[in-house]
Amino acid sequence: MNGRRYYKPRPSFGRIMLRIIIGAVICLLIAAAVAYFAFGVRYKSAKTADGLKIRFFGLTENGNIKKGWIRYSNGLSAKIDASSGRLIYSNGDVYEGELSGAMKEGAGKMTYSNGDVYEGEFRGDVYDGKGVLTYAEGAVYDGMFVSGREDGSASVTFPDGSSFTGTYRDGKMDGASCVFRHANGDVYTGDFSDGMMNGHGEYVWANGDKYTGDFKNDVREGHGVYEWANGEKYDGEFAGNLMNGYGVYTFVGGRTYEGYFENGVVVRTDTNE
Repeated sequence: MNGRRYYKPRPSFGRIMLRIIIGAVICLLIAAAVAYFAFGVRYKSAKTADGLKIRFFGLTENGNIKKGWIRYSNGLSAKIDASSGRLIYSNGDVYEGELSGAMKEGAGKMTYSNGDVYEGEFRGDVYDGKGVLTYAEGAVYDGMFVSGREDGSASVTFPDGSSFTGTYRDGKMDGASCVFRHANGDVYTGDFSDGMMNGHGEYVWANGDKYTGDFKNDVREGHGVYEWANGEKYDGEFAGNLMNGYGVYTFVGGRTYEGYFENGVVVRTDTNE
């Protein structure tokens, strides 16, 4: 026999690094599995009532969220602590109240970073039910909400001192028998649609003048009766807030003009003494 020796070849540096990486990945997977089963770390997803997708990652107990982080599909994120009923958002907003999973559900208070505050009912992570929304500039909406929008009976006060009592639909004044009181003393009672006087109503000015009739987009339009505080009266057609069309104008002494008007001026009349 010759004295030849056989040596086991050493693994290359690349193979050593590959083994280290594989080992590290296995350790991470084991650690994640331990955390999942032992500590309740979970990843959950859901969808809010207004269609936002939310993803939760954090601690759970018996399937219930304890604390962690929420990511919303609109780019917003929040830290959640279910034990205190608190959500702290990445933009500075803060929610305190009842929760269901990762969503606001039940009674709660939402304080926005711009100073707006909502206090009331939530469903599916949005305003839904009775609530009060106070804006930083001074307006206050006290009424019903549906899917995050003002919708239903409500009382509203505005920063200039005016107020509204009636109904909202999809965030706008909309309904019959509504009352809008202006800060200067004028009062409108009647129909609203799309946030404006639309339909039939009565507008009383602070000086005593009164109009009862049709409105279109906040303008006297259609048939109506305008009564001045001094006793004069016009009963006829309106357009663009002015007497336009056929009508009867009655003066204080009882004398009347009956005929056609254009932009508030008589264009053809029959005079009755």
